[in-house]
Amino acid sequence: MMAPMTLDRGKRKASEEWVPAVDPPHPMKKAKTESPSKEDEEDEQQVLKLVPYPEKPAVIEERDGTIEFRVVNNDGERESFIILTGLKCIFQKQLPKMPKDYIARLVYDRTHLSIALVKHPLEVVGKFAEIVFCAISSDQQVKGYGAHLMSHLKKQGFTKDISLEKSIWMGYIKDYEGGTIMQCTMLPKIRYLEAGRMLIKQKEAVHAKIRAFSKSHVVHAPPKEWKNGAYKIDPLSIPAIKESGWSPDMDELARQPRHGPNYNQLLRLLNDMQNHTSAWPFTQPVNGDEVPDYYEVIKEPMDLSTMEEKHEKDLYPTPQDFIKDAKLIFDNCRKYNNENTSYAKSANKLEKFMWQQIRNIPEWSVSLNWHSPCENAYGFNYGVSQLINL
Repeated sequence: MMAPMTLDRGKRKASEEWVPAVDPPHPMKKAKTESPSKEDEEDEQQVLKLVPYPEKPAVIEERDGTIEFRVVNNDGERESFIILTGLKCIFQKQLPKMPKDYIARLVYDRTHLSIALVKHPLEVVGKFAEIVFCAISSDQQVKGYGAHLMSHLKKQGFTKDISLEKSIWMGYIKDYEGGTIMQCTMLPKIRYLEAGRMLIKQKEAVHAKIRAFSKSHVVHAPPKEWKNGAYKIDPLSIPAIKESGWSPDMDELARQPRHGPNYNQLLRLLNDMQNHTSAWPFTQPVNGDEVPDYYEVIKEPMDLSTMEEKHEKDLYPTPQDFIKDAKLIFDNCRKYNNENTSYAKSANKLEKFMWQQIRNIPEWSVSLNWHSPCENAYGFNYGVSQLINL
């Protein structure tokens, strides 16, 4: 329970914000000839509600001086060497796929600037050196240092949708093969370090609007019948439940599973197939403009993106249905392309991978017939005689 609170017109703490609470529309006001009552005057006054904002540990530690941000480069100073070495070690540990000599060369480059988050006593726990290198020590990753560091640089809010013209950035930034270029649009009027407080204020404003038209925020006392223990009652006998429009059918619908029993296993299998190195010819439907006669030869086309759409619509209730469409992809490919082409070879590799993954799913019992390569014109020796869904 909160103690009574008075409105202080002076400065407020950073952790507190005043948000007006919106009340439901009042009835028509009384005639001016009537003297207003005390209750009416209180209703007409604007009600202010104090919304607490719990500051994150990283913000508190920066204000208290426990952590600080430093811009460092290889200027020959002893302390700079200590910080840069800490950066190098963390980058090499947290980014194991980056070449160690490449990291060291960039960090110690005299023309290169780095931003380090230093925790006292001198210990580098987070840093930023270009957008390529940004990592946090494993033992410091749950304290919000990474998000706070990025907020300092206004680098939150990346998207894969690049709106900048290529002529502006192409050739000026590092574009690694296999990497993903992302863009962040920065708004000068936004104070990114206070984004959390701003979102809480917006959330409270939305809740205030909802309270003006809904009673969903009202907490009701438990039924009197439960005073002496559990007692079975008709939910519709409770006025608030009846007013909400609830019916027993709603509970039945809510308890029904959204997807079939094989949905998650098939989704993992489909994702693994899409990420396979040999899946590149089958990710999208064949372009009829680029291959004019394809749809004259192939009467039942299929691809992985179409399978993904069908899977989302629960059109694969059993593994057999999934495998049937997957085999369409491979059979169509081998039918249209010569067996020595990269397309046919990719189909063989991906089909082999699919069966290997199916055999590793414990929920399914798969009986495999092994054929010799000579019995298969394409050298693919996997087949299924029976697939039982447990």
